[in-house]
Amino acid sequence: DGLAELLAALRVAEGRLEGALRDADRKRGDADAAAVQDAQRIDEAHAGRAEPLIWEGIIVVSWAGEKGGLGALSLAKKAKAMYEASIALDANALDGSAYNSLGVLYYKVPGWPIGFGDKDKARDLIQKALAINPKGIDPNYFYGEFLIETKHPEEAVTYLERAQQAPPRPGRQIADVGRREEIRVLLEKIKSR
Repeated sequence: DGLAELLAALRVAEGRLEGALRDADRKRGDADAAAVQDAQRIDEAHAGRAEPLIWEGIIVVSWAGEKGGLGALSLAKKAKAMYEASIALDANALDGSAYNSLGVLYYKVPGWPIGFGDKDKARDLIQKALAINPKGIDPNYFYGEFLIETKHPEEAVTYLERAQQAPPRPGRQIADVGRREEIRVLLEKIKSR
């Protein structure tokens, strides 16, 4: 069915973007665009599959984060559409990652009149991701981060500690190391209050 090859190719595209983020600013735009193009080609080659849409959305959101400002909003909207399409195809794909990623967009993007941000919708979406993947590093981390941002740091500790204990993800070792460092930083921040 080619899913393993598809996911490997998408990880390469994500790796290219991660590498670009560590390079000089001059190189970032080219690498970001190349990663998005890679993801688009993979998505087109596997039309009707939720997984490529999720990965393409993740790559587009990473690019938006690098771009920043109002220019990032159009990319965030594009990723939102990808996550919504992925959920329509298979809400459980990649352990509910589309729900998680869409929830993160809803709490990070500004609300009306600038953007589509909505904290209540964010909570609902990340909770759906947690229902699908209760021990996963990403849904627990992002729900913990969400709770901190919505002024519930004590509740966040449970989710951040659960994220810290999450099993490693095959092929995602570099991402897991980075995520665990982000978890450590947030837990330290809570404990220093």
